[in-house]
Amino acid sequence: MATIASSAVKAFNDSTLEKIAYNSVKSIPTRERNDQYRLGYNIWHWLSTKKGTLEQAVKNSGSRILISEQETITIIRQELQKSGIALL
Repeated sequence: MATIASSAVKAFNDSTLEKIAYNSVKSIPTRERNDQYRLGYNIWHWLSTKKGTLEQAVKNSGSRILISEQETITIIRQELQKSGIALL
């Protein structure tokens, strides 16, 4: 049985919605790395569906965030605005 090298991973372009969402949460301290991924996914879902609010997306993620929810929302808003996402 032969072992074949795995395929190379192609990263998302920095201008994609996925990359913007995950980059917006990368500086937020969480208990585990998967909590940060969960938060990033919920931000991406919120951005792509436009349903609910940012606050609901953060709360619905169920991520164990090590700072206050309000601080988290402020950081995400700032990062999204830096990336060119207009928030109302």
